[in-house]
Amino acid sequence: MAGAVSLGEVVVDGAEVWWAESRPDEGGRTVVVRRTADGEVADAVPAEEDVRTGVHEYGGGAWWVVDGVLVYTRRSDERLVRRDPDGAVTVLTPEPLVTRGLRYADGRTTPDERWFVCVREDHGDSAGEPVNELVAVPMDGSQEVRVLVSGPDFVASPRISPDGRYLTWIQWNHPDLPWDDTQLWVGDLTPSAKVARSRRLDDGRGESFFQPEWIDDNTLLVVTDRDDWWHLHRVDVGSATFTQLTVGQYEVATPQWVFGLSRYAIVGDEVWFARREAGVDRLGVLSPGGELGGSVLDVEPLGNESATRATSIGSLAAFADGVVVVAASWTTESALVALDTNGSAVLRAPRDLADDMGIAPDWLPVPEAIEFGTGSDLARQESAHAFFYPPTNPDNRGPDSELPPLVILVHGGPTGSVRTQLQLAVAYWTSRGFAVADVDYRGSTGYGRSYRHRLRGGWGVIDVEDCVAAARHLAASGRVDRDRLAIRGGSAGGFTVLAALAFHDVFSAGASRYGVADLVALAADTHKFEARYLDRLVGEWPVEEATYRERSPIHHADRLSTPMLLLQGSEDRVVPPAQAHAMAAALRQSGVPFALVEFEDEGHGFRKADNVVRALEAELTFFARCFDFEPADDLPPLEIQA
Repeated sequence: MAGAVSLGEVVVDGAEVWWAESRPDEGGRTVVVRRTADGEVADAVPAEEDVRTGVHEYGGGAWWVVDGVLVYTRRSDERLVRRDPDGAVTVLTPEPLVTRGLRYADGRTTPDERWFVCVREDHGDSAGEPVNELVAVPMDGSQEVRVLVSGPDFVASPRISPDGRYLTWIQWNHPDLPWDDTQLWVGDLTPSAKVARSRRLDDGRGESFFQPEWIDDNTLLVVTDRDDWWHLHRVDVGSATFTQLTVGQYEVATPQWVFGLSRYAIVGDEVWFARREAGVDRLGVLSPGGELGGSVLDVEPLGNESATRATSIGSLAAFADGVVVVAASWTTESALVALDTNGSAVLRAPRDLADDMGIAPDWLPVPEAIEFGTGSDLARQESAHAFFYPPTNPDNRGPDSELPPLVILVHGGPTGSVRTQLQLAVAYWTSRGFAVADVDYRGSTGYGRSYRHRLRGGWGVIDVEDCVAAARHLAASGRVDRDRLAIRGGSAGGFTVLAALAFHDVFSAGASRYGVADLVALAADTHKFEARYLDRLVGEWPVEEATYRERSPIHHADRLSTPMLLLQGSEDRVVPPAQAHAMAAALRQSGVPFALVEFEDEGHGFRKADNVVRALEAELTFFARCFDFEPADDLPPLEIQA
């Protein structure tokens, strides 16, 4: 598990395929990898380089390549670097006045390759919010950056028409986030890198745009949710006319927490696209003509066996007569696969877990999709979704007289969804006799705009109700032990964990990773991207401060009685360490058993292999102590305070 490489964005440059790899065994650094037409694979950046950007704090879209020229953000100082095929390096952006104060992401070169058009986030004015703009960076190294679009709180997805005459982009303002209400714009782009005659293409109805791409000099493809589901639309730029191309209860887009997401690719007259349906991804092909939606063909990049059928589709890029995709299944880690309608070829194979780690396939759990009733309003009974993993260990099984303990997993975001691929962290639990339920609570993505927005005004209530309902549903159906229920989650999921333990008595133990304990503190101390997120999730700040306090576990220490593990990164800027320290102090004062493990070299999320392992082992140690059993593992000591 420690060495699991995460595959990110994919770019096709002629006959070459380039992609990003995040490597836990190398301190969590991200590397760009190149595969030549001859099949040779090599890192495209030096061993000391970390290709990441801090725009929006979550990053993504840190690099692009065209004609063998790689442009990327250097994590050490956030400056853009050009690396030519002969290895020559040119720094493209000026040194900022504030360390890492100018950050760049989501860029594309103009057709004449004179300019790199991208998002810039300027942290130079410490007295106010960072400024987000679209800029043109000269590719010659003169460092005379020009501002193209300024004014909106946020900008994303600058895409240049094939003839270089137009620039399209997405923008939005506080308190919206990119999955709420955004705007689609286009402007005339001059050769000297100026934007004129900017005009809005949408009609202001309120919709979430995703991944605009040019079909030709006057026509765009874009994903939007104007019919309640994120679907593909064709846009005539001249008349601002939208034509819907796909239809059905599935979604092409995912929430734009990071830049660089690609869920479809234009292949000749076809569009190959990922679609999330019933909680999992499938790959479809939209052919021209015919009825609305065209012809959609299911394609299985990892094979047709049920255990290896692709359930997670990542980055897509057009390649020859098909696409290159990042794909994974319930029993395989991410692979890079080239495919067309005639077959597929693996370009970057996942680890062979049997050979590399001694994990045979029968140790890997395959979940069951479940739907269950939820909600406190009996007059408006609703449903939520989860994936249930049974205990899976070919060498051992629990006593027939005992039901297994359950771990409820809470995903982050909270605008997000469960991971629909092999998670060795889940197998870690199921191999040790635990059942696991990964919950897509109301507010999760993949089930339409209405379901996604169901959490508005209800964070800390609705998500908690659904996690509680999932545990009760599984206990009532006789599948898990109602007296041994645990809950764990990170970030927003960590807040759900803390709220579930503070306001309900269903769980016997909980583990919060960099979780929010105090909504008031989060509203007052977080980064720009999420600065007004809680206006949508909780209520307008500070007008509804009373609601913030009412839902914050830290303000209800008298109700805390469930043992709790807190895991925190010392360099976290999204949920500062002060939140975990305050929660630990409240638990200490209330006499509730707890443990706090802090990682000095981690931010928001654990990237380094040793820390990933240490955090998981701490959870097992803690749950074993709470459920009074002795793990077979040789685990490091954990100090539990009471």
